[in-house]
Amino acid sequence: MLIPAGEAELEAVLWEPEGVEPRGAALLCHPHPLHGGTMNNRVVYRAAKGAVEAGLAALRFNFRGVGASTGSHDNGRSEQRDVKSLLDWMQERYPQLPLALVGFSFGAWVGLRAAHRDPRVKALVGLGLPLGSYDFGFLRDNDIPSLFIVGTRDEFCPHEEMKLLEARLPATSAVRWIAGADHFFTRQIDQVQVLTRNFLRGQFEGSPT
Repeated sequence: MLIPAGEAELEAVLWEPEGVEPRGAALLCHPHPLHGGTMNNRVVYRAAKGAVEAGLAALRFNFRGVGASTGSHDNGRSEQRDVKSLLDWMQERYPQLPLALVGFSFGAWVGLRAAHRDPRVKALVGLGLPLGSYDFGFLRDNDIPSLFIVGTRDEFCPHEEMKLLEARLPATSAVRWIAGADHFFTRQIDQVQVLTRNFLRGQFEGSPT
């Protein structure tokens, strides 16, 4: 389907839990479009499965200029508007439900920046934070319950930089290190799905089903 987002229309796929009403709704943001990132990226796909297993509806989408989405890449500026427009769409579709945002790599930088001060968003998940390319210092002031999943061999997330950020995060945030995992969680993708599922299940446990 195509969802209007300002001057753009964004290609998206919505999954809902089978047989039950969703207890929340999660928006998933994919990695860098100029490096092949799309909503079908395997990390995003598996994180979306984890969200559905936690009882949430999961919306994957292509940023502007990717796939059937109109518009063009804007280095994260207009992409933040994409995120906010889709959060608006999700709130309209699920007016009684809390929202979550899950982002991988570039999608984590764009999505977390757009959502970390949004009162509708009750949980954040950041996968493979590319600290070597982008500034994630804004997370030090984030009070939304958050989980950050990083591989110990992530080539785009310098270990020492992530350790420094981890030490400055608020108590509402947690970092889970996956031993031996690279940026794309090549051999540990199952852990990404499980960790995402368990975190979101815990955060949305009291929400309507």
